[in-house]
Amino acid sequence: MNIEEYISSGILEAYALNTLSEQEMREVETMLEKYPELRDELEAIELTLEGMAMAAQVKPAVDLKQSILDAIEEVEEKPEEIAKQDLKSEARVVTMQPSPIWKFAVAASVTIALLCGYLAMDYRSKWKNSRLAYDQLLASNSQMAEQYNRVNQKLDELENDLNILSNPEFMRIEMPGTDNAKEAFASVYWNQTSQELYLDIRNLKELAQNEQYQLWAIVDGKPVDAGVFDWNADGLVRMKNMAQSVAFAVTIEPRGGSENPTLESMQVYGGV
Repeated sequence: MNIEEYISSGILEAYALNTLSEQEMREVETMLEKYPELRDELEAIELTLEGMAMAAQVKPAVDLKQSILDAIEEVEEKPEEIAKQDLKSEARVVTMQPSPIWKFAVAASVTIALLCGYLAMDYRSKWKNSRLAYDQLLASNSQMAEQYNRVNQKLDELENDLNILSNPEFMRIEMPGTDNAKEAFASVYWNQTSQELYLDIRNLKELAQNEQYQLWAIVDGKPVDAGVFDWNADGLVRMKNMAQSVAFAVTIEPRGGSENPTLESMQVYGGV
């Protein structure tokens, strides 16, 4: 059984106010014996109702007791005079005795007032919890939507990479490591017809924040800038279009790239 749902149903409040049928009362008592946490919750509800009743009670006037004693003393001192007055007024005055039903009416009114106050507090608490759950659901939905968009973007990138790798018009040029970085390795995929150029990083060392790798194409014996990239770039990296080249190389340059390559920092090199 879900204890939280049972508590939130309001049946414990009804039990505390004795508004359930006999069968329902027995069922609640069975549940109280079976689940100690329900007994704790009932005690908390009873304390709350008791506190509300104490807060609503009316304190009698300070001089009420003395006024009653004075009235009694006056009756004892002048019994004959009071009796005569009663006989004179008997024909026109009828003393109304308070009916017991009024006691029940007052008790019922107090009970209803306490119940309404408690239900209002309970409703407010549940409303706040529902609002919190709603806000959490919205945040969760936003996060899921963001993750979904990232996954879709990644799938599009993978699909594009597969199309390039499987396209026979793209030439694959391997670039093994130089003496500066013998473990380094990268490749380029070059479409001479469309001039598209993509870089595939396999093993390049991590760089400082102020450094970047730069790809160069050797055209007519001169290095031509083909674009900069970071060491941790993922998948195929789109570089600058290149119409012709006899070789490709990668060097380490200041972030943003250089006009001319730093040859002593060359990491990989490969001829077409």
